[in-house]
Amino acid sequence: MGKRAVVIIDLQKDYLGSGRFPLVGIDAAVSKATQVVEAARNKGDIVIHVRHESPAEAPFFAIGTEGTEFIPAIAPAEGETVITKNYPNAFRETNLAGVLNASAVEDVVLVGAMSHMCIDATARASVDLGYRTTIVEDACATRDVEFRGEVVSAAKVHAAYMSALAFAYGQVLSAAELASQSKN
Repeated sequence: MGKRAVVIIDLQKDYLGSGRFPLVGIDAAVSKATQVVEAARNKGDIVIHVRHESPAEAPFFAIGTEGTEFIPAIAPAEGETVITKNYPNAFRETNLAGVLNASAVEDVVLVGAMSHMCIDATARASVDLGYRTTIVEDACATRDVEFRGEVVSAAKVHAAYMSALAFAYGQVLSAAELASQSKN
């Protein structure tokens, strides 16, 4: 295993129950993400925080609002890199790849939100850019979506995207599986 980075995607206040765009299971996902990040910090892995910002008139993550702030439990520690993005793919028009390459990172671990948007887009880009990619499925959250008048539950959305990523894009593990694997 090469040098590893944990990339925390969009764990921002607008996704909390009190936020403008709450996610199903966000508290549990933040708890698991916190465990992953604490283990990474203890091991000396690189930790990168990605924040999404949208135009001021956007329904959530609007620039300058409290909703763009990181969830306190998973906020950056001193010296950790913070990257701001404007698209679902955290590599698009950001310096994420440059930061990873400058540190000779080979393994990327993803946690955050939303499973069917930014986690999916970033995981696929990560693999396409040549990084060994792991998605920590229980450290990710999403929400119910609607398609052609049918509501698809967050659990089914999450399972569909995790199964697709596991099929061809990366390793999909629980936080406990990642911790067990890291001990080997």
